[in-house]
Amino acid sequence: MKPQIVLASSSVYRRELLARLQLDFEAVSPDIDETRLAGEAAGAYVRRLAESKARRLAQRFPSAVLIGSDQCAVLDDEILGKPGSHEAAMDQLRRAQGRTVVFHTGLCVLREATGFVEVDDILFEVDFRHRQDAQLERYLLAEKPYDCAGSFRSEGYGISLFSRLRGDDPTALIGLPLIRLVGMLEAAGVEVV
Repeated sequence: MKPQIVLASSSVYRRELLARLQLDFEAVSPDIDETRLAGEAAGAYVRRLAESKARRLAQRFPSAVLIGSDQCAVLDDEILGKPGSHEAAMDQLRRAQGRTVVFHTGLCVLREATGFVEVDDILFEVDFRHRQDAQLERYLLAEKPYDCAGSFRSEGYGISLFSRLRGDDPTALIGLPLIRLVGMLEAAGVEVV
């Protein structure tokens, strides 16, 4: 019997990515406190949140395979969160120009019934081009990336902001690293292909 799969997320982007694997799954918001702990490094932060999201739903879905994920963008040791507003997004994009932003995507697969848990931090680097404010403004008005770490969406017009991408899994940049996830799911007993 196939185990139930639950994506511990309210993110539309993560749901769309997981749907690519053609698995039956349910997406449920884990509703956790996402406050960063004092002195917490970016990798530790996203791993903790990914695991916390999965564990939050473990009592509700005790036999399910739970997937948790979280992402942050780092520029000069500062975590850039979701901007939430046009002004904050413009500020983030101005600061990133001509520089490298490192994206950390925490990923956790948990199967409480069998004691299985794997947690990882998948890195992806993005070099940003220099852009004029008018270009950044057009991008923000077109994409409205106010709910995206670092203020950009690489799936669309946002790709025009970059000069180079480096990483093992391009889906990590969108928020759910499918290459690593497939390995974790298979280790948890889910037949993906």
